[in-house]
Amino acid sequence: MVRAVVCPIGIDFDNFREASETREANAIAERMRTSLRQLTMIVGVDRLDYSKGIEERLNSFEHLLHTHEELHRSVVLIQVAPPSRGEVEQYQKVREKLNELAGRINGEFAEVDWTPIRYVNRGYARAELTALYRAARVGLVTPLRDGMNLVAKEYIAAQDPEDPGVLILSRFAGAAWQMKEALLVNPYSPEEVAEALQQALKMPLSERKRRFETLLDGVRTENVHWWREKFVAMITETKVPPGKE
Repeated sequence: MVRAVVCPIGIDFDNFREASETREANAIAERMRTSLRQLTMIVGVDRLDYSKGIEERLNSFEHLLHTHEELHRSVVLIQVAPPSRGEVEQYQKVREKLNELAGRINGEFAEVDWTPIRYVNRGYARAELTALYRAARVGLVTPLRDGMNLVAKEYIAAQDPEDPGVLILSRFAGAAWQMKEALLVNPYSPEEVAEALQQALKMPLSERKRRFETLLDGVRTENVHWWREKFVAMITETKVPPGKE
């Protein structure tokens, strides 16, 4: 027999939260802030894959820079994209296209003391990754299609409760069904994503805290252990018809 169930996976919340609060993670976060010289950080972390919408994300950031000149020299987008399936020609083309796009945008907007996009093709250890999340005012998670997307949940788990960042999330990610206090966007629309970025960057602390507290409660409660127990319970509760044992 076949039974379809909704059972969204979570993260190991306690472990990830502890990692984000270590002395090492805090030192790395402080080093990042010093390196950025008070620039407001927007962060995207995705494996290098066409489904993650990185090209559309860069186009949206470019639209933001075109329409909000007051943000020049005050914001930076850090996009981390570790290589994925590098031996496959299609993925090689994705990497080449993104390198070219990031270079073109930087070439158009950069000044001698400001580069709007820092594009990195490498992975990071957990302490570095949690520090990156914690230092970022905006988490930009905009896949074109994703079954869940745990980066969105990791970003929330890593935030400082006293000064949390804002999550911008694709409505085409499975996590959007659980994380409704994020700013939900259509990743195919550069205008909509740029508008959400502007909203996130201007959002007052009180609203940031309100949204964060609701999101954090969901990430903490519906974690990987909740997922495991719920999934196993659904299996054990399934009744086998007589004669089919």
